[in-house]
Amino acid sequence: MDKKGQTIQQQSPRCRLVLFPLPLQGHINPMIQLANILHHKGFNISIIHTKYNFPNLSKYPHFTLYLIPDGLSESEASTTDIILLLKLLNEKCVEPFLDCLARLLSDDADDPIPCIITDAIWYFTQAVADNLNVPRIVLRTSSVGSLLAFAALPLLQDKGYLSWKNSEMDAPVVEFPPLKVKDIPTIETRNEEGPSQVIANMVEQTKKASGLIFNTFKELEEPEFDKLREQFLIPTFAIGPFHKYFSASAGSIWTQDRTSISWLDIQAPKSVIYVSFGSIAEMHEEKLNEVAWGLANSAQPFLWVVRPGLVNGSECLEILSKELLEAINRRGYIVKWAPQQEVLSHPATGGFWTHSGWNSTLESICEGVPTICSPFFGDQMVNSRYVNDIWKVGIMLEKGLERVEIESAIQKLMVGKEGEDMRKNITCMKEKIDLCLKPRGSSYQSLDNLVDFISSFRSPV
Repeated sequence: MDKKGQTIQQQSPRCRLVLFPLPLQGHINPMIQLANILHHKGFNISIIHTKYNFPNLSKYPHFTLYLIPDGLSESEASTTDIILLLKLLNEKCVEPFLDCLARLLSDDADDPIPCIITDAIWYFTQAVADNLNVPRIVLRTSSVGSLLAFAALPLLQDKGYLSWKNSEMDAPVVEFPPLKVKDIPTIETRNEEGPSQVIANMVEQTKKASGLIFNTFKELEEPEFDKLREQFLIPTFAIGPFHKYFSASAGSIWTQDRTSISWLDIQAPKSVIYVSFGSIAEMHEEKLNEVAWGLANSAQPFLWVVRPGLVNGSECLEILSKELLEAINRRGYIVKWAPQQEVLSHPATGGFWTHSGWNSTLESICEGVPTICSPFFGDQMVNSRYVNDIWKVGIMLEKGLERVEIESAIQKLMVGKEGEDMRKNITCMKEKIDLCLKPRGSSYQSLDNLVDFISSFRSPV
């Protein structure tokens, strides 16, 4: 039993699984969590990882690790242009991954490998799996709704939505409710093909996989699962939320500042707004100022994660005025990185201002903490719209990062009637999560189905 009380029966060894995480923090964590879940279901775990962003996995001695070269130059190894980075990784890792997996398969006589599990964005791995005659199961680390939105991009492009003017951004996407035009998951890039080819490759190669795993639970996205089954004709397993089985903090590529917990310990219950925009998001200096003034003017205590790189080319806080820094220091506490799951479960935390990455969205729901959503790119826009319009457990900042709207949203969430209603809604969701993980619950049964599905594969000859 883990510290959160979720029981996973330890079973005798079945065979070995090879997992291949995408080397970004929001993708590493769920893959490591999945590896732990499957290990406790009786599988031996081997993890192939790029040298780029390799996390410290010393707390997982039960995993066998294999490092492969990624071929990235120093200038290429940057998340400033995420689409270009993903394209380069999918091109440069083909041979190293193929060589490593082929060696593992050739040595599997005493420890058979029935299949591999890769992140969906490692789209090149489907061709490798086909070449080596080994089934590939895909882990999609975001929501079902966001995958459907990515799959719908060609249709939405044909309909002309991607060329609409700024004044039309709040119009509804008729073909894909509840999205507005501004929620369509586009990503800025210098890549000549734009984001379309990378996204199309991800969707196409996912459809060719033998199975699809989601870090979500059926009750949260039931209508989306119905649509998914019509488009992705492969077995699908919703076994989340992963972190309710095991934490993946040891897989963090950032050093966690635990003084954030000490600071929370002396705050009043439900009084603190926790602010973190994830491991990749970047903003301009003027936007950082808007965030800071919004927090300072909100009259609420706050814990703010300001990681290196949040403002490109700056140490972030050095650009704030003395007046603003004094206002922040009176009310808030700033760290470079925080142990997020602990922060969200802390009694002092009453709200979460987030970029709406899927891990953060799920973690907030699991802890019953309503959110303010400031999406930056990709699936974050879709997640935010669902949080605001469908699940009604948070507030989306419709104007972006403007201090007046920020101040208003924080007050609504923390002390307003809207915040009370959101807490009621998110408490109901939290109860559904607790049920789905218990015996006969949807995620519990789906995990058993996944184990049986994996075990049904024969080791390749």
